[in-house]
Amino acid sequence: MNTKQTYSILFFLITLISCEKQNDDLYHTVNVAIPIIMNQEELRSEVKIQSPETISQTGKIYSYKNYLFINDKTKGIHIIDNSNPKNPIKFKLIALPANTDIAIKNDFLYADSGTDLVTFDISDMNSITEIGRSKEVFPLRYPPVPENTSYVDYSHFDHNSTGIITGYTIETRREKKITDDFDIVTSFQNTSNSVGIGGSLARFNIVDNYLYIVDIYNLSVFDIKNLNSPKALHQQYVGWEIETIFNQGNYMYIGSTTGMLIYDITNRAVPQHQSTISHLLACDPVVVQGDLAYVTLRGGNECGQPDSMLEVIDVQDKKNPKLLQTYPMQNPYGLGIKDQSLFVCDGTAGLRVFDISQTPTLHQTSVFQNINTKDVIPLEDKLLMISDDSIYQYLYEQKTLKLLSRFRLN
Repeated sequence: MNTKQTYSILFFLITLISCEKQNDDLYHTVNVAIPIIMNQEELRSEVKIQSPETISQTGKIYSYKNYLFINDKTKGIHIIDNSNPKNPIKFKLIALPANTDIAIKNDFLYADSGTDLVTFDISDMNSITEIGRSKEVFPLRYPPVPENTSYVDYSHFDHNSTGIITGYTIETRREKKITDDFDIVTSFQNTSNSVGIGGSLARFNIVDNYLYIVDIYNLSVFDIKNLNSPKALHQQYVGWEIETIFNQGNYMYIGSTTGMLIYDITNRAVPQHQSTISHLLACDPVVVQGDLAYVTLRGGNECGQPDSMLEVIDVQDKKNPKLLQTYPMQNPYGLGIKDQSLFVCDGTAGLRVFDISQTPTLHQTSVFQNINTKDVIPLEDKLLMISDDSIYQYLYEQKTLKLLSRFRLN
């Protein structure tokens, strides 16, 4: 091989490597959500009471008597025996496709499954039974897309069909870059053992003999005087991108991605809108104590605005709520109140504890780092906190917390 041929080959190889590098700059690796599709009859036939399993994706947390109920997003409800908080034990799984939330009263568990409301008798925890189903009482909605996914591939889903998306599988793909850049039930004030207690990311709430449920744009009211047979009473449009619901006294506080709405439920069957306080697009749970509401706004990703914060709102005048103060956060999710302490789950930044005795001035008294926190339930004797992979239980200790146990979910 002469010198000229050698240089030609070297030039070709260098050009090839250079082109591949340039092409690499045009491509990236993305996580794509692929819908899992099931028709109505398949969905309704898939309800099963099973032995405990590993939790795939932790959702809402709910406390009832000596049990914890953990929603596995769109798959069902894991039950944990918490008789000994120092040593919780996995107990059962209620396999329930397209489930996102629950509420419990007097041993009757209510859960959504796609467009249906399903009732379970849990009076004998060793023999849980489905005893009723109210069909098509909720609008068809897609389950929340898993975090850290770039987009949903709907190419194999007919939006006009009767199929229901019950969840997603994640597929890693290498794709050409686009040059233009373009998900626990609340009832804190109710300490009766007959009604469960949950966190701030709720869509279900029980007040007296009524079950309130929010979906993406409606508030639905069910009469549950007859516990084993809920009766749909009323449904009204309340807005778009509704996320959470919280009750204090005769008022419901509804969180959406665009603001907080206040409804008067003096007439339990027909809630009356009082006011809306708007904010920039952000994910938005809310809790209330007395005349003060605390709202976390999570920005970034699918939630809209770039900044995250905690808002303090004066709700003494239900028709004219007023923003009092804001505090910067990193990526907050749920929050809860116990006496003069506010607990804020600030995502990967950990669990923050604030002294609220001088509200609207808040003083952070402690922070529990290295935990990806999601939501809390302030019980009388302890705080329950759920992260992406564990349940933490803390004892109240003056203005801080003492770890009682950590229970790994998956």
